[in-house]
Amino acid sequence: MTPATPSTENTFDVIVVGGGIGGLSTAFALARKGLRVRVLERAKEFGEVGAGIQLAPNCTRILDDYGLLDEAKSLGVLPENIVMRDALDARELTRLDLADLERRYGYPYMVIHRSDLHALFLGACRRAGVDLVTDSTAVGYENTATGARVLLADGRVEQAPLVVAADGLNSVARRVLVGDDVVSSRYVAYRAAIPFERVRDNGVAERDVVVHVGPRCHFVQYPLRGGEMFNQVAVFESPTADSGNEGWGGPDELDAAFEATCDTVRKGIPLMWRDRWWQMLDREPVDTWVYGRIALLGDAAHPPLQYMAQGAIMAIEDGWVLAEHLVRHSGSGTPDYDAALQAYQAVRVEHCRRVQTTARAWGELWHLEGVRRLQRNAIMRARDTYDYGFTDWVYGPTALTHDQEPAMFTPIPLDSAPLQEGAADFAGRTG
Repeated sequence: MTPATPSTENTFDVIVVGGGIGGLSTAFALARKGLRVRVLERAKEFGEVGAGIQLAPNCTRILDDYGLLDEAKSLGVLPENIVMRDALDARELTRLDLADLERRYGYPYMVIHRSDLHALFLGACRRAGVDLVTDSTAVGYENTATGARVLLADGRVEQAPLVVAADGLNSVARRVLVGDDVVSSRYVAYRAAIPFERVRDNGVAERDVVVHVGPRCHFVQYPLRGGEMFNQVAVFESPTADSGNEGWGGPDELDAAFEATCDTVRKGIPLMWRDRWWQMLDREPVDTWVYGRIALLGDAAHPPLQYMAQGAIMAIEDGWVLAEHLVRHSGSGTPDYDAALQAYQAVRVEHCRRVQTTARAWGELWHLEGVRRLQRNAIMRARDTYDYGFTDWVYGPTALTHDQEPAMFTPIPLDSAPLQEGAADFAGRTG
């Protein structure tokens, strides 16, 4: 057996494992503060798979701080509204006026193609001098007397005073350090990013993010790339989720899941990509992300379900917070890595726990049926468009300390919604 060989090519302050949006954004955040950073990516080249992504003001605020917001705007779309509709009857339930939202939070709500956002951070890393290494698969992590090291599949060892594991939902570091399993929601997502001409006659909103919520399913639509493309996401509960088949949620289930929905949704379903789908998985929140000089970040630390559209944003926030604390704890010029890591963990764990648990609850709310669907609809229709009680806790400035974390919203009980006479009978026929 060939002994592991430490890398001697360069000396780095930080090794980031994972070259996705979380890893690259963190690498850039650290490099712009003067740290020497190497990124290890297991693929043979850097790239991102997927379709559209939503960036709320808590993310565009950071992009602005990075000097990347104008470039991001040129690649994406600033929608006018977020509109929620009932997937069965298409009636509007509630909306956010995104121009007013920008006035409230100081930064815009944006939608952008994942590959464009990834390329944005990749270019920023190159300009900042980040060392970008591909074809590097991490298989183990160890703390050392002066930092930590990453063991790679080819026998190499990469070491630095700090190792950041940003290696996603199926993180090797998470498996080694925490040892927990992913949690299945039983839901599966299909996506499509297609030329706008293919949906022009489908009754779609050209400048809005529209979410149709229905019994055990929902459907999201919004424009991309200046309106030239159109993003769609179809999510439904898979009847084969508990079958033991690793490929559960296959395309044979997609059409049936949306057969009772409104015309706009049904017209969109045939356009979904059918050669790939994403099982919706998360993990239970954990209190410890820092193990010596090894720190979990992004989906390796707090993978959420997608209902709040905060997954990539939380990873970007993680990197920004970590970089800020490394600067704050560098009194003599050399970072106090241990103090910075503890400060990072102290503020991010609770915020991300809130997002993870709220995302689960939000998913349950979207997918209600019967009488509870009607109660949800009544509560949402009663909401004032300019009530930000449900967004202030997440769209405001990213907290650097626990005392900066805003209070959570107050949930509204479903049973508080009065139903019109005969509504329960109607629900039984439609839900």
